[in-house]
Amino acid sequence: MKIKAVLFDLDGTLMNTLEDLTDSTNYILEKHNFPKRTIKEIRSFVGNGIKKLMERAVPQNTDEKIINECYEEMLTYYKEHSLIKTAPYVGTRELVEKLHKEGYKIAIITNKAQNSADVIAEKFFGKSVDLVIGDDKKMPLKPNPAGIEKALEYFKIPKDEAVYVGDSEVDLQTGNNGDLKTILVLWGFRDRDFLEEKGGKVFAETVEELENLIKTI
Repeated sequence: MKIKAVLFDLDGTLMNTLEDLTDSTNYILEKHNFPKRTIKEIRSFVGNGIKKLMERAVPQNTDEKIINECYEEMLTYYKEHSLIKTAPYVGTRELVEKLHKEGYKIAIITNKAQNSADVIAEKFFGKSVDLVIGDDKKMPLKPNPAGIEKALEYFKIPKDEAVYVGDSEVDLQTGNNGDLKTILVLWGFRDRDFLEEKGGKVFAETVEELENLIKTI
């Protein structure tokens, strides 16, 4: 069955957002007199949305009220500082544009806040992305498959004609929960050994490999 829709994760898959996420997180932490985090730590914290990122970044046993304050501040601050160092991985923008021109439906499904996801998608992918599903505080976050289900309903495409592309164990779980063919890219926030331990089976080391897999999977 030919694939007609490609559903992409954003952070670590299409976009290298790690430095801006680290800088924004550390700005909020410093504001509350908490210790800053390294980029390696932030890499391990991301994947489950901004709320979970802040829960992991603040010191253990931080009061829930303070965590919520940090989360709300991060939403506002990161939206205004999400495009300073952030950029597409080499070749991802071109791949998305090419696939869209060839007739594939393209969606981004991310745990990033909806407002930040919209800004990034518009700036770097424009009309090549048909649908952006982020954290609007209403829909369940990945690995819940609600985003996949919404995209397939929007495109009116069955599961066997879509593929999900991500870079993390959260994406693997999301694809599995949505009963979708799933490809994991190896240029993102997790390495192959870790992903294989989590059950990953189909990997793309390069954008060229990813394109080939999308067209043959």
